[in-house]
Amino acid sequence: MRESQQQKCVMIVAGEASGDLHGSNLVKEMQRKDNNLFFCGIGGDALADSKVRILVNASKLSVVGITEVFSKLPSLLDGMAVAKKLIKSLKPDLLILIDFPDFNLHIASIAKKAGVPVLYYISPQIWAWRSGRIKKIKALVDHMAVILPFEADFYKENDVPVTFVGHPLLDNQHPPKTPNNDLNDSGDTIIGLLPGSRDREITRHLPVLMKAAHIIQKQSRNIKFLVSIAPSVDRELFERIVSGSSKGLNFEYETEGVDNVFHRSSFVVAASGTVTLEAAISGTPMLIVYKVSPVSYWLGKYLVSIKNVGLVNLIADEEIVPELLQNDATPENIADYVLSMINDNQKLQELRQRLLKIRELLGGSGASGKTAEIAINMLRHNA
Repeated sequence: MRESQQQKCVMIVAGEASGDLHGSNLVKEMQRKDNNLFFCGIGGDALADSKVRILVNASKLSVVGITEVFSKLPSLLDGMAVAKKLIKSLKPDLLILIDFPDFNLHIASIAKKAGVPVLYYISPQIWAWRSGRIKKIKALVDHMAVILPFEADFYKENDVPVTFVGHPLLDNQHPPKTPNNDLNDSGDTIIGLLPGSRDREITRHLPVLMKAAHIIQKQSRNIKFLVSIAPSVDRELFERIVSGSSKGLNFEYETEGVDNVFHRSSFVVAASGTVTLEAAISGTPMLIVYKVSPVSYWLGKYLVSIKNVGLVNLIADEEIVPELLQNDATPENIADYVLSMINDNQKLQELRQRLLKIRELLGGSGASGKTAEIAINMLRHNA
């Protein structure tokens, strides 16, 4: 697989779309610093486009929720088998793991036994739940590159080598929009609907959001909805749900990315996840919603040790954006909050300013470059 024995081999594992994107930026930065590197592993199209030899496509592995994992168990086990074989046969000079903790910590244990150094980029949320995993990370990971400011303190307190590199979203983020972007040519107020990037999220969230949109449109004139379709979701599933619930609704699809949604929208309703942080960075007021299976939610209530689930609220250490979770995420509750916000410009502007302060807490741009420097130093040290 390597062109020569002198060529350093880096194995990378990114099991989700966001990790695939951030991993590709990291690979590009590493290639700029050292053009004699061979990359292989598990990932998606972004890593493949960065000249990483992909042996397992990440789309077969991505899963959310405690109970939902069972549906993809065969694919997960196959992926682990491929990764184990690759580590043992290729003996990479460095293993880079990106998020995706349950899978990646298992891979880290295989690498540790094989004497392969491990860099973990984008920390598991062990500060939120299953904090006992810190012992496993300390034993298996050589260095943590974390993207949230409070994570570095957590690892330092537990004597794990760590560097806060800043959030990779800031590497490619445009400046915050100005409030006058909020109307379209017809003068409509635009509300963005962001139901998620996984099929199960679409199934759970999109019908609820469409019902909420109908309620909002009945009570407020000159409203238009911008429904975001993530490239990772099944387009046929998405359109089937919308076609059955969109009659009479003033809406359009957005397929070119969430940046366009933020640029055009006065307000967004977003499924909890990285997209809520992207909204905050852009200065777009929002409401966070999320639903999982009843069993996953019940287990989560007992396992999760944080008050909020939204990244924006976790970073701010207070609830600056409301969260409607599980049974509270009803069309009526969503509509009530959206209407209360879009009809009060002062509230919108206050929330916009509070969200923009999140940018200041994220350490500025350059996460990919800083992580690449850590990786290159680990390769040199290993040599």
